[in-house]
Amino acid sequence: MHIILYNCPPSGNCYKVRLFAALAEIDLDIQNVDLSVGEQKQPWFTALNPWQQVPVLKEGDVVIWDSQAILVYLAEKFGKQAWWPREASIRARVVAWLSVSTNEIQHGPADARLVKLFGTPLRYEDALAASRRTLTIIDKYLATHLWLADSKPTLADCAAYPYLSLAPEGGISLEPYPDLRQWLTRVEALPHYISVKD
Repeated sequence: MHIILYNCPPSGNCYKVRLFAALAEIDLDIQNVDLSVGEQKQPWFTALNPWQQVPVLKEGDVVIWDSQAILVYLAEKFGKQAWWPREASIRARVVAWLSVSTNEIQHGPADARLVKLFGTPLRYEDALAASRRTLTIIDKYLATHLWLADSKPTLADCAAYPYLSLAPEGGISLEPYPDLRQWLTRVEALPHYISVKD
């Protein structure tokens, strides 16, 4: 069935969906929503997502909003068990990293990028402090793990990658985090990888 992704190209949350779809070879009809003119506040879009945020996935009568929920839906829908393993302990670790993506990563590197690139009225110093803590913890974790949740890439890596890789756009250097940078390189070497600009 035809699957539409309502998307905004610079958005890291939209990018994580596009990235997973590319890696998993899932075809999406990408339809951009122009946030700069408030298209997300139009009645037709609010009917899809009352929070007036992208991304939104629509397949027939099924509408899914929230990037983490969309990742899980696509993995389940297309049977991508390599990315969304059935083993309870691994799946729990994936969910934990999905939570990290919406909390620690969002309120650190993602918020810093929102301030620097888009002038969002957030406290930049708070975002920098949160970023230092988050990046330090993730770098230390990746010193002993090739991937975030399993011995191979999963939805966890797709969810965390965008705003970590885009941290320099928020004025955050990744130079102090060598193991994190190696993990970014591993993600970028995956077959069918796309950048945020693709």
